Amino acid sequence: MGQLPDRVRDFATYLQGLNARLDQRAGWCGVFWQRDPEGMRACLDGSEVPPWDVVEALLKDLASATGTEHAEREAARARALHRASARAHDAGPGARALLADRMDVMVRERRYAERRLRELGARLESAVDEAADAVRFDLAWVRDDHERATARIAELGARLAELGPTPAGAAADATAGPEGSVPGARPAPSAPRPAPAKERKRRPRGSARFAGMPVDEPETEVAAAPAPAATPTGARFAGAAAEQEEVAPAPPPADATAHADVSATVTLLARHRVEGRSGEAHMVLVEAAAGPAAHFPLFAAELTRSGLGADWATLLWEAASLPLDRLVAAVDALVAAGRTADGQQLLRQGMGSPPAEFGAAVHRLDEEGRHHEVRTLLDAYVRGRTPEEAAHTARGAPDRLVPLLLDAARRVSEERYWDVVHALRVAGLAH
Repeated sequence: MGQLPDRVRDFATYLQGLNARLDQRAGWCGVFWQRDPEGMRACLDGSEVPPWDVVEALLKDLASATGTEHAEREAARARALHRASARAHDAGPGARALLADRMDVMVRERRYAERRLRELGARLESAVDEAADAVRFDLAWVRDDHERATARIAELGARLAELGPTPAGAAADATAGPEGSVPGARPAPSAPRPAPAKERKRRPRGSARFAGMPVDEPETEVAAAPAPAATPTGARFAGAAAEQEEVAPAPPPADATAHADVSATVTLLARHRVEGRSGEAHMVLVEAAAGPAAHFPLFAAELTRSGLGADWATLLWEAASLPLDRLVAAVDALVAAGRTADGQQLLRQGMGSPPAEFGAAVHRLDEEGRHHEVRTLLDAYVRGRTPEEAAHTARGAPDRLVPLLLDAARRVSEERYWDVVHALRVAGLAH
């Protein structure tokens, strides 16, 4: 520790303190220690920087132990220290090659997860009873693996972009994107409680660091935490009966001009990638995310066809910071085009606003009569955030937002409804 750069040492010290406040055998902290103890030790001693989604998950554990408001205050400090540590690491010799190598690892991990999602989805169609439950358990973990790999691809891309253009003769950076957001912004689920059941899990690849992906090795019996809650399909992802759903109007079909604009943008992006101009490529993606909602399905198809699938993940990440009404429009466009999984991912990533800010935005939409957007956003927020966070969204306008929030919670489940009722009572917003 004494030989580390100051910024690296500062974050490692902070991480040690955070780790010491958590139950090492429970929650995500327990999962990470179980899956990759060597990686955890490397991060605590400062020799590696953990992916931001790992820090987010530990902060979720902290929220469970000390309360959401305390964890939110911690998040700003953790984010600043994490960024500074990453930059200090990346200033060292060989950083570009190391980041590019890890990018390749995570791209392979995500492809593996995508293949497993397809395989498990096919198995679930014919599975029944306990076999179906086991498949759903595996599906939930593989979804978590996929979301973490996607987040890490974008984070590594951002770090590569900050290093500037690739030197002549070197390979072009794989992608660019933001490092992440405050806890809850990217799909880390609430800290799981220990499960009494035994599940068959495989050991992770040591080189991937916290990847949590299975490998072709002999399986061993270990105690597994409950799976993150699976998000249901559907345009609004609320899990409500079809007859209860408020269906958004289908977006107009893309015209020839839209296709031409998207094609030109992808051509420019590909040229920047070939030339190693990561910063310029990132700006192209930022501008694309701010474009018309109807362009999103076109970008998905064109980027995938052009071998730029990692850039599609980064584009979704950038779009998650759109104003909430435009975020819902992009989600609707993706779902209408048959890209429900992408729409789900975008909606989950867009739920990272602090509760008060999110509540104020939803209230504005409600006053404008944007009822579809309000229902979509509240349903996703209630499903993806803790009951306490959901309750705090109503502070700015409780007379209007509390009934809407309770309607959304009931559409998720009766249990979630009563959890939110309790959280509202504790917050002094309900009797």
